[in-house]
Amino acid sequence: MKSDTLMPFATITVGEIVDVLLVAILIYTAIVWLRRTRAAFVVRGILILGAAYMVVRYLDLQMTAWIFQAFFAVFLVMIVVIFQEELRQMFERIAVWSFNRQPVPTATSATADILVRALAELARGRIGALVVIVGKDPVGRHVTGGIALDGRMSVPLLRSIFDAHSPGHDGAVLIENDRLTRFAAHLPLSKNLAQTAHVGTRHSAALGLAELCDALCLVVSEERGTISIARNGRLHQLDSPQELAVAIQGFLSDKFPAKERSHLGLHLVRENWLAKVVSICLAISLWYLFVPGSKIVEVSYQVPVTVENLPANLQLEVVDPQAVRATFSAPRRSFYLIDRKKIRVSANVAMAELGRRTFALSEQDLRYPKELTLQEFTPHSLKISVKAAPEVGQSNHE
Repeated sequence: MKSDTLMPFATITVGEIVDVLLVAILIYTAIVWLRRTRAAFVVRGILILGAAYMVVRYLDLQMTAWIFQAFFAVFLVMIVVIFQEELRQMFERIAVWSFNRQPVPTATSATADILVRALAELARGRIGALVVIVGKDPVGRHVTGGIALDGRMSVPLLRSIFDAHSPGHDGAVLIENDRLTRFAAHLPLSKNLAQTAHVGTRHSAALGLAELCDALCLVVSEERGTISIARNGRLHQLDSPQELAVAIQGFLSDKFPAKERSHLGLHLVRENWLAKVVSICLAISLWYLFVPGSKIVEVSYQVPVTVENLPANLQLEVVDPQAVRATFSAPRRSFYLIDRKKIRVSANVAMAELGRRTFALSEQDLRYPKELTLQEFTPHSLKISVKAAPEVGQSNHE
């Protein structure tokens, strides 16, 4: 086998390194995106099917492999149908993403303090409330109804909106750019029964919006007098107003960070480090599989020779040569998981009974995987030495 045929890392270029890093960034973005959506379980199922297909190909189960190939033929259409909501979110994020300006926080520390005091009072009075702090993602497509307000944030305003006698107390309040922009709005309900089985409609609406965008949803339970938050598809009940303040400040720091952050490089390494390692490994694997893996290479093997159809009255003593050197060409990835046992030479020596000791070898005598193309093999002849086989029951002793 050629020394560098299956080891392309020795010749990797700077452009290919940049290519791998860009793909790793895309994979990392997809991993973070999938972790906060309901698509994660579907992706796991697809990965399991992909792994099963690799095993089927390795075991050469042709009919099962054909079924898998028919499935993957419509794979892209299935992806669009299954992930249509998630893909729409992704394109929305691309549309609003910009390198040229710093995002404007939807709420400042003063507004966060007002929210903490207002929701704490509502919780003590067991008055239900639902507040949405909009993040970077647009929420207009997910929110229906409501009344435009564009009002300045204050505790009395929030209390009056969520008062039981107010016509808009059952809806949600939206906060954008430090202003209360809409109230009595309706949010999509979550279908995650595992998290919403023991909570009310407000909690289900908060979680439903948190599954579709990056907004922070704050909920006050009318029955229990507790405060919960929904973010990134997760619903969590808080134990105190102090936790609420920490959650709001954490959301603002994450979505609208300051222009200058100390130890930025260290922060980038530590944050989601496992996902980043996985992304780099996957990017390298994809590069190895599709970039150098698609190039046509030649690989030579020493293929053992097996003798077939030897007459029963003869016993084989010597086979010369015991192996032939065969050279195959194929895309490099075809050799990654090749089973060497499937490559063999079978020589038909049925004519040995008539005294023939030299046999010609042809391409038909070689057995190898169909994805490989035979280029050449040597030698083209085989010599054997035989002797008469002992008769059955013959004793070795006088």
